[in-house]
Amino acid sequence: MQTRAEKYECFKSLHFRDRAFVLPNPWDAGTARILSSMGFEALATTSAGYAFSVGRRDSFAGLSRAEILANASAIVNATNLPVSADLEDGFGPTPETCAETIRMACEVGLVGGSIEDATGDPDRPIYEKEAAVDRIRAAAAMTTGRSFLLTARAENYLWGRADLSDTIARFQAFSDAGADVLYAPGLPDIDAIRTVCREIDKPVNVVMGLQGQTYSVRQLSEAGVRRISVGGSFARAALGALKRAAEEVLTKGTFTYAADAIPDRAVSQLMSGEKLENRGSQCKAHLAGNSAFTGRSGQGCELGKHATPVARLWLFPHRPPPRDLLVGDF
Repeated sequence: MQTRAEKYECFKSLHFRDRAFVLPNPWDAGTARILSSMGFEALATTSAGYAFSVGRRDSFAGLSRAEILANASAIVNATNLPVSADLEDGFGPTPETCAETIRMACEVGLVGGSIEDATGDPDRPIYEKEAAVDRIRAAAAMTTGRSFLLTARAENYLWGRADLSDTIARFQAFSDAGADVLYAPGLPDIDAIRTVCREIDKPVNVVMGLQGQTYSVRQLSEAGVRRISVGGSFARAALGALKRAAEEVLTKGTFTYAADAIPDRAVSQLMSGEKLENRGSQCKAHLAGNSAFTGRSGQGCELGKHATPVARLWLFPHRPPPRDLLVGDF
């Protein structure tokens, strides 16, 4: 089991290879366990995926900082991989609030996270550059000595401000303020992505799986990208599968969707086998709030360790079976 500091060093090193790595976005402990079993090298949370799972929209003020960090904590405890988090706008307008969010993120075991420059106000959707830089500077200062990789997000293109020059200028200022990784969701094409990578001196994250043009890992690597996330698109893909299955049952009265479902035994082997001693009581973290969220040190709910994944045979049908897989497991 790696320490948090070791996970940070591992996560940081992934950004300095000669190719991009994919940072998938689970939305709960279960999806974190599945993705961890498949060979990915790190994970990142998704506020959109989590919001959908609790029946809310992914929007400003839709989820509290405590909820986002509780979800992140569950994912951290479900995997041995480094985990970064979508920390939205830092959960407040002031630099001090952004810094406090970073401190709290470190306490739940995260080794990275992003702060964006969107305000949530349709009338002035993006912070003025100086204010945005102050927020990143405060967040970066809080990472000192805390083993935390800070991603600064420039949100121009998500809010109808197709200004590549301003986005690059913000990136350069964010880099000077201490950001480790730079991320502009919604860049229009591979040429814009290539330009951004050429003009800045820090690793660039690009999101794929959303609407618009898509590019392969190889194409993005050749453009200079070093990290590729998928945002809420895995969650939406799962919801799409659910909807298609339900539509088949409702409209055709058939159940052929089950042929594409992960077998119960396979998914069970990926989940925690921890037994509760007192099933009639609730975890104190759910009753009173994880102490890490109030600034005190705390581990949150213990979610157990990975079960040995017999499920690798289902996940990777063309690979040799695991050495520890017994015939009786079938």
